[in-house]
Amino acid sequence: MVNDPVGDMLAQIKNASMARKGVVVLPHSRMKQTVAELLAKEGYVEGVEVTGEAPKRYLTIRIKYENEMPVIGGMKRVSKPGLRWYVDHGKIPTVVGGLGIAIVSTSSGIMTGKEAKKRGIGGELLCTVW
Repeated sequence: MVNDPVGDMLAQIKNASMARKGVVVLPHSRMKQTVAELLAKEGYVEGVEVTGEAPKRYLTIRIKYENEMPVIGGMKRVSKPGLRWYVDHGKIPTVVGGLGIAIVSTSSGIMTGKEAKKRGIGGELLCTVW
């Protein structure tokens, strides 16, 4: 049993991109789907698709490459089950000088750090991607 499903998803995406795999198939959850769709919207993965029928649904994530190099340079899980990281909107980090994104779980849903700063809301800092 996985204690940290989002962390497991991020590790599988990172490992698949380093191994030059095309897709990652994971068990579905709404939180993982929202994070994956945010990565697709920001251009870090090609696409996200939900397959199967409940209760056996799967999340298929297509890895994105440019010039045969993965778009994702790195990912880091910040808030973990053993130590949660909550940040105010002023303390949301800038990732790699603005070239990366921070993903924040707020009371208004999961969004990028830039969007959370613009709305003036903080929350749980899930991960950083560059």
